[in-house]
Amino acid sequence: MNESRPKSMSAFWMPFTNNRDFKADPRLLVSAEGMYYKDVDGNQILDGTAGLWCVPCGHAQPRIVGAVREMIGQLDFAPTFQMGHPAAFDLAEQLMDYTGHKFGHVFYTNSGSEAVDTALKIALAYHKARGEGGRTRLIGRERGYHGVGFGGLSVGGIGPNRKSFGPLLPGVDHLPHTHNLLKNAFSRGEPDFGAELADELERLVTLHDASTIAAVIVEPVSGSTGVLVPPKGYLKKLRQICDKHGILLIFDEVITGFGRLTTPFAADYFDVEPDMITAAKGLTNGVIPMGAVFTKRHIHDAFMEAPAGIELFHGYTYSGHPVACAAALATLEVFKEQRILDHAKEIQPYWEDAVHALKGLPHVIDLRTIGLVAGIELEPIPGKPGARAYQALKRAFADGILIRTTGDIIALSPPLILEKQHIDELFGKLANVLKNLD
Repeated sequence: MNESRPKSMSAFWMPFTNNRDFKADPRLLVSAEGMYYKDVDGNQILDGTAGLWCVPCGHAQPRIVGAVREMIGQLDFAPTFQMGHPAAFDLAEQLMDYTGHKFGHVFYTNSGSEAVDTALKIALAYHKARGEGGRTRLIGRERGYHGVGFGGLSVGGIGPNRKSFGPLLPGVDHLPHTHNLLKNAFSRGEPDFGAELADELERLVTLHDASTIAAVIVEPVSGSTGVLVPPKGYLKKLRQICDKHGILLIFDEVITGFGRLTTPFAADYFDVEPDMITAAKGLTNGVIPMGAVFTKRHIHDAFMEAPAGIELFHGYTYSGHPVACAAALATLEVFKEQRILDHAKEIQPYWEDAVHALKGLPHVIDLRTIGLVAGIELEPIPGKPGARAYQALKRAFADGILIRTTGDIIALSPPLILEKQHIDELFGKLANVLKNLD
């Protein structure tokens, strides 16, 4: 592998990046193992973000690497349109076990964005298959992130992600977000105030009529907009209202799935069962792109009532790619054999205390924790939103830690294999960064 600096960086148009600023002072990663990256200069960088929320089992995990190598040599590609390969079916069964058989079927995609658009399409087609084709409206939430497909952008609620790409899908509405800095600052786990915001769904039902609404999609914990944790009872209320009006409830668990909250899914943590879950990222430990939609049996079975033939005209060339399936199967084995979830539960209190020890440092106006996730909200520099957190990102990298920022919020989500010494290193260095910000 080439570990030298690239001769030119002009050709690569980088995603969600300040390209001009980055290329003037690049942060280049060349290898990774366990809890650490190595940059192009040979410096170790402690991974405080599990890559991009997607490496729960740590980097270069030997069993996963070995499974990928073996499958590439055995079956580099196989289509899943009108044919298949054993690993896709084996993985589906293993995933049903992982969900505790609360779901009956899985549809493979290649990313979280594709999983969201797939779930939305399934929701629309499901109601049509049941003779309720008038249910075409989709409900998202302000400050929600559901990927970058047109469906996900439409139900998403982050302004900068939406404003350049309209018109988006018609017939979409949004619930209010649940973040209340005044009442819920410095919360541990679910905050106390805001469950009544779920009742806004009743207002939308009154406005549009339930017979027009197909699905509500929310992140159980909003990750990309700054770790917004749902108030106590909020998700249960959403479930109750959806049941009352025959509306499907979709949990976007691309971030929260596969152990991020110390449970298999956030649905388990909050004890709320949606009709569908979208997943990606940790599904393959980030090694090979893959996404998935988990559906309740009644959703799948509604399509099987149609006349013989293709039941759902949807899919991707790489749906159930054999190498991705091998990576996912190995990831599930690592979760089980190394007791990843048990370890995450054991280390979580130490993590939570370390996060909240940052209270009182300069510019810190809120700290939020749940599972092995943290949101550290900074007071913005007047007239320069996002500048203070971006400064923190660059200084943190220079000091040997990888953090993620969104606006003026630092989001942390380490690999689930971290130990106390990693937590001490991460927050010791981060505290020094925060003390020296402008």
